[in-house]
Amino acid sequence: MRPVWRVADVRAAEAGLMATLPPGTLMQRAAGGLARRCALLLADRGGVYGSRVLLLVGSGDNGGDALFAGAQLARRGAAVSALLVTPGRAHAEGLAALRAAGGRVVDRPPAVVDLLLDGIVGIGGTGGLRETAEQLAASLVRHRGRDGERATVVAVDVPSGVAVDTGHVPMTAAGRPSAIRADVTVTFGALKPALVVGPAAPLAGQVELVDIGLEPWLRGSPALRVTEWSDVVDWWPTLGPASEKYSRGVVGVATGSATYPGAAVLSVGGALAGPTGMVRYAGGARAEVVHQHPSVIATSRVADAGRVQAWVCGSGLGTGDDAASELRAVLAAPVPVVLDADALTLLVDGSLAEQLRRRDAPIVVTPHDREFTRLSGEEPGADRVSAALRLAAWMNAVVLLKGDRTVIGTPNGQAYVNPTGTSALATGGTGDVLAGLLGSLLAGGVPAAEAAAAAAYLHGLAGREAARGGPVTAPDVATALRPVVARLG
Repeated sequence: MRPVWRVADVRAAEAGLMATLPPGTLMQRAAGGLARRCALLLADRGGVYGSRVLLLVGSGDNGGDALFAGAQLARRGAAVSALLVTPGRAHAEGLAALRAAGGRVVDRPPAVVDLLLDGIVGIGGTGGLRETAEQLAASLVRHRGRDGERATVVAVDVPSGVAVDTGHVPMTAAGRPSAIRADVTVTFGALKPALVVGPAAPLAGQVELVDIGLEPWLRGSPALRVTEWSDVVDWWPTLGPASEKYSRGVVGVATGSATYPGAAVLSVGGALAGPTGMVRYAGGARAEVVHQHPSVIATSRVADAGRVQAWVCGSGLGTGDDAASELRAVLAAPVPVVLDADALTLLVDGSLAEQLRRRDAPIVVTPHDREFTRLSGEEPGADRVSAALRLAAWMNAVVLLKGDRTVIGTPNGQAYVNPTGTSALATGGTGDVLAGLLGSLLAGGVPAAEAAAAAAYLHGLAGREAARGGPVTAPDVATALRPVVARLG
């Protein structure tokens, strides 16, 4: 998993490293990596020589990185212009280097721009862009390069204006993000939360991490971790010569009803794509489930389902007395459980919530934002990671907070973020598929936090695959999930 670090930790690491290096070395390392990435981007647009590069330069070291990178591009034949957002406060050495390399300072953007480098504000910025920078950000879409295409926007370390530690993005009075939208962000030394979580993450575009020697100096615990394919491969249960359906795990699925049979079919479909050897269904949609999935053992009640290693409960279950009784039966079982949709609504009942907190076996809850608000009494807010961790600690459960960048918080303070999410999954029933897959991973013996991270990752990939064929439906995601899982070998 890739660690993601808070600003204070990055600053402390930078200070420790800089104390061992000649002055300016760290900035030169950063600028060198930034210039190399810009050169590669310009190569795709006709080459560095003769290209038009515009630097948006703020007053701090972020602007210095942009100026030194601009100087390197100018020495390779690019026509580099610097627009100073705060004239008189630009990084003096960087500005001198740019001018010595043939770059120039301008009062307004040139007519032709192939590449635009955002060096307005870095990890020390707060509160969105100031008025002048905000006007510049709004004008970016008008710049065109030699080929007539929109200028490529590269952010230095982070897109200017984002809240670096939370991924929050302030909005302008006109309802636009008060931040730069980049095609590529070149970040230095460590990933920062705004690059991977919250509404800031899409503004970062493609993120490239430049090694400046910071890793040995990063102390303590990361703010969160980003799941990677190799992690999912490591967590996925493996089959051996002695494997059989019971040893692989049995997952129970208590979802759906006569009113909402589709929820049962979809959650069972997600479970069947997972690593377990058998699915037992308990609920009012058993006829539809067996028709769609004949390998499933189906009964009417949780009490009659037989032995399982994990339960999935909630999707389409309803919120009446019968549904509450089934949820109580699931919570009474001494096995891991996934609670989704209607089960979360039922948890607002004090007695069920108390039963939940008394459990010893692992619990994973999978709320979207409105369900999170009902459970916690407050909206997730600007800091989704902290919100997920607070609810996880209060419920003594792993919290999978759904969203474009799904966040997973654990009771012991660990946080994970899923990088594969897509807005294509924002359609009815896809969460049912996710819950079923997650339950199968728990039944297969995967620890709760890792199971949640793996399920979110694979579910996101399935959503992306399904979206290639046009508008996505939940059955499309369930179908796409199988070949995605098959890649795990």
